[in-house]
Amino acid sequence: MDNKPGLRERKKQRTYAAISDAAIGLFLEHGFNQVSVAQVAEAAEVSKRTLFAYFPTKEDLVVHRLADHETEAARVIRSRPEGTDPLTALREHFLRGLRERDPITGLNDHPQVRRLHRMILDTPSLVARMGQFQTGAERALAEALRETAGTEEIPPLTARLAAAQIVAVQWTLAQDNAERLAYGEPADDRAPAATADAEQAFALLENGLGQLAARP
Repeated sequence: MDNKPGLRERKKQRTYAAISDAAIGLFLEHGFNQVSVAQVAEAAEVSKRTLFAYFPTKEDLVVHRLADHETEAARVIRSRPEGTDPLTALREHFLRGLRERDPITGLNDHPQVRRLHRMILDTPSLVARMGQFQTGAERALAEALRETAGTEEIPPLTARLAAAQIVAVQWTLAQDNAERLAYGEPADDRAPAATADAEQAFALLENGLGQLAARP
């Protein structure tokens, strides 16, 4: 069976990418608050109505690049090997992200990634939008923790509290790395301390969350 997207879907994907590329380029060159939605639409050669059909808010033009990561922790939990507890799976995933310089860990000093992180950190509306992103990640992780608990059922509140702590730790680690790199520190110089910080953070979590059941 042919699973390739149809012509209409490919056209939508091209439009989506064109709007995104135009927006990020303008924002990085002129600043997020200095560029209007109308200017982005003009640069992407689409109408404002079309732009908002793809990106409901101006902030979404930036945050969408991280959208796949909103449910990343939940996906790690659901796909973890048998006998592996949630914290171990998430710790190994985060450390691998550091080694691979995954931008979501904040440890990536590619010029465009660095400028993008700096723009987000310096723009209150983007920081607020990222807070919504964090809330979504917590909700998805809590659901995954409960769904993979097997016979040892996790109460809803326990799952929510665990997810809030885990996401907050990952978020804090990534934000600290991003802040350091956004203002000049090279990723290779930061890497040893970033790894040590992550190890310490997950060790602290383990003291309180170590009783979460391994996947049966």
